[in-house]
Amino acid sequence: MSLLFSPLDIGPLALPNRIVIAPMCQYAADHGEATDWHRIHLGHLALSGAGLLIVEATAVEPRGRITWADLGLWDNRTEGALAAVLEGVRRYSPMPLGIQLAHAGRKASCNRPWEQRGAAIDPNMELGWQTVSASCLPFKEGDPAPTALAPSDIDGIIEAFAASARRAVDIGFGLIEIHAAHGYLLHQFLSPLSNRRDDDFGGAAENRMRLALRVFDAVKSAVPAGVAVGLRISATDWVDGGWDVAQSIALARELDARGCHFLHVSSGGLDPRQQIPVAPGYQVPMAAAIRREVDMPVIAVGLITEPRQAEDILASGHADAVALARGFLWNPRWPWHAAAALDAQAWAPPNYLRSAPSAFSAAISP
Repeated sequence: MSLLFSPLDIGPLALPNRIVIAPMCQYAADHGEATDWHRIHLGHLALSGAGLLIVEATAVEPRGRITWADLGLWDNRTEGALAAVLEGVRRYSPMPLGIQLAHAGRKASCNRPWEQRGAAIDPNMELGWQTVSASCLPFKEGDPAPTALAPSDIDGIIEAFAASARRAVDIGFGLIEIHAAHGYLLHQFLSPLSNRRDDDFGGAAENRMRLALRVFDAVKSAVPAGVAVGLRISATDWVDGGWDVAQSIALARELDARGCHFLHVSSGGLDPRQQIPVAPGYQVPMAAAIRREVDMPVIAVGLITEPRQAEDILASGHADAVALARGFLWNPRWPWHAAAALDAQAWAPPNYLRSAPSAFSAAISP
């Protein structure tokens, strides 16, 4: 049997296979509300036969959006809009659904990526707002400086994550991924390059980890035992003196001891000076290093594009599941093709069964 198409339990959530659709920002929301674009986009991906679909980075408060067009889940209005989208998706797909809860911190208040290359918007300009972070250090030279969060403000951020998690459960999500990667707020607290605080949230690694751990504890306490809760992290900043794999392992051990259900291992995004040796599966060794140190499942991601490559990652014990993002935009039926290549079987809606060439007809089933 193919490992890629074998079932996997992520805490209380049972996946039919080990293919994860990673969160992908769409920059298509209306004041945080999901739109018809999300209905089409998520519905499309939910027909793919993957084992899990994680909805894009979803802001826990308005100032936590990367752009003014980001998805949110912070009030009844944003909750209702997303609930309406999910109702249609679930009607036609049995795929488990998760959501990534996020706060962009100093990387908020930006244009959409295809507008002015996603440049930061001054807080005094239309569509802009004042950003916050661990310290008053902008993401890159020339960007507006964020405001350093006071301890009382930090408590509010933690509660915002917990409140959004409760809303996510109310509309039926079975998994919550806390976004602590790619240079966003929780990552800004983790890395010594962006965190210059001298209080309980700065300095030593254990202090810099405090916010991520408190957010995890708050979210896990806010949701029922039947909901999986985990983190996505950047295992390294790819900058000397920054967050690295050794610190990621220390964080992973702390999370494992707290009952974390999974860790999704990515990298980078914190500092423009990063030097990333991009190549097929370039982040897999970091996932493997962390997996050796914890009991919880680890998801590998990053230029995993071929079925045999994905199978080998699992067979080698480097990860428990693999995630694809842009690969699904390019080939939305990737699991069908992978099943055919690995002599396995993936789910497909019965309406589509006749689409398979006769040579691949055994690879998909309702």
